[in-house]
Amino acid sequence: MLLNVDAAWRRLASGLQPVVESEEVELAEALGRVAAAEVLALIDLPPFDASAMDGYAVDSAALSHQGAKRLTVVDESAAGHPAQRGVGGLEAIRIFTGAVMPEGADAVLVQEEVTRTGDVAETSVQVLPEQNVRHRGHDIRRGEALCRTGDKLSAYRLGWLAACGVARVSVARRVRVAIFSTGDELMEAGQPLQPGQIYDSNRFALSCLLRRKAAEVIDLGCVADNPDDIRQTLRQAARSADLVVTSGGVSVGDADFVKAAVEQTGTIDFWRIALKPGKPLAVGSLDGGEGKALFLGLPGNPVSTLVTYLLFVAPAIDVLAGARPPPPLRLPAIIDHDVRHSEGRREYMRGVLEARQGRLHVATTGDQSSNRLATFANANCLV
Repeated sequence: MLLNVDAAWRRLASGLQPVVESEEVELAEALGRVAAAEVLALIDLPPFDASAMDGYAVDSAALSHQGAKRLTVVDESAAGHPAQRGVGGLEAIRIFTGAVMPEGADAVLVQEEVTRTGDVAETSVQVLPEQNVRHRGHDIRRGEALCRTGDKLSAYRLGWLAACGVARVSVARRVRVAIFSTGDELMEAGQPLQPGQIYDSNRFALSCLLRRKAAEVIDLGCVADNPDDIRQTLRQAARSADLVVTSGGVSVGDADFVKAAVEQTGTIDFWRIALKPGKPLAVGSLDGGEGKALFLGLPGNPVSTLVTYLLFVAPAIDVLAGARPPPPLRLPAIIDHDVRHSEGRREYMRGVLEARQGRLHVATTGDQSSNRLATFANANCLV
């Protein structure tokens, strides 16, 4: 009986052990990595009371009444150039967004609410305390956590760390992922094709996808349909990698040698799942003598390779890297046309999701045959 997709993932996830090594890197090198330790804010952010608008810093107590008010502008506070004096009574200091609030000021009149002539500013607006002011530590206080162990370091989070003065961060080392394709028919792009040959797109696509993860790619190329060569490459991969991902050779054809080679080099935990495309997925482990590695054998059809990568390889790498992968985002949508589906396997079609008149609609990207990379080219979701 075939494992369903959810059971297959639970079985795979149960055997995943995150890498334990970590390293400290410059913030610029941490994009996409996983925090190996909690990072605390080094300063309050903002580090001072600041204006949220361009305008005039004032003492609200002197301007809380209704009616016309006439103020004397006595100084200016610009970003990086604080005012040299404070305010009191019917005084104001010209201030710009992000600049330090002067002593005595607790509110900012926006410039559109003021008429200024020389050093005199007039307004009829009633001013309230704290108006248009960002207080010190409004974003985060010194000593509070900017990120915790296991957090993915996105550009947004790294920007937050930089704003708090963090220059280096401890991250889990990259997951070492060895990849290779199998098939006598495969050629590298740019080389002339001989009769019966095709270009190897799977390894290239996998390499691109892996480089978006916290992974170090070990590209072992394309291996011929030769059992000895495949076994040797698997052993080599197991010595250097945490995870070995292959494309092709795990189905039931006479030239599908990968599954048997894995069984001779390690073990197969499970093989074949109730999934379309991607039924021949193989999951196991490899023993290279000097090291062991998790094994994921993906089907050779290009779409099957990509679907099984998204469902199994990508979240597995997150777990190995020490991250906490979020569950897939699932959105209900109206499908714009009929689709054919045979019972017995969960099927993932490639689609285009869009909002029309306040509702989500989805359409598949044409013929969904597992050899058609065109179905992925313009897709933004799986259906």
